[in-house]
Amino acid sequence: MIPDDLKYSKEHEWVKINGDIAVIGITDYAQGELGDIVFVELPAVGSKVEFMKPFGTIEAVKAISDLFSPLTGEVTEANGQLESDASIINSDPYGDGWIIKVRMSDPVELDKLLSASEYKAEIGE
Repeated sequence: MIPDDLKYSKEHEWVKINGDIAVIGITDYAQGELGDIVFVELPAVGSKVEFMKPFGTIEAVKAISDLFSPLTGEVTEANGQLESDASIINSDPYGDGWIIKVRMSDPVELDKLLSASEYKAEIGE
């Protein structure tokens, strides 16, 4: 399941653009590889994130992984639902399982991300 209307990073984050706001989460492929997600460390609203730098961690039963920001900007919202139920990412990675919203400071970075077909090739689908 790789929606065509999103952009993707090689580190398995997805981006949905809504004006100058980017909604960011992890892909269905990534949540499947991680297994049962039990905790997500979210950045504070107002904090800055940088292109392809870690902004938090995601913890599953079998591993802890860094979350990488596919864009530079300021966090405008973090998904508070994940604090009480991180498994939402497993059941709905492209919907209710979004992680953060970022006001982009450099929209040109979108050109560095993968299209759905490029991401499919990246993961061998």
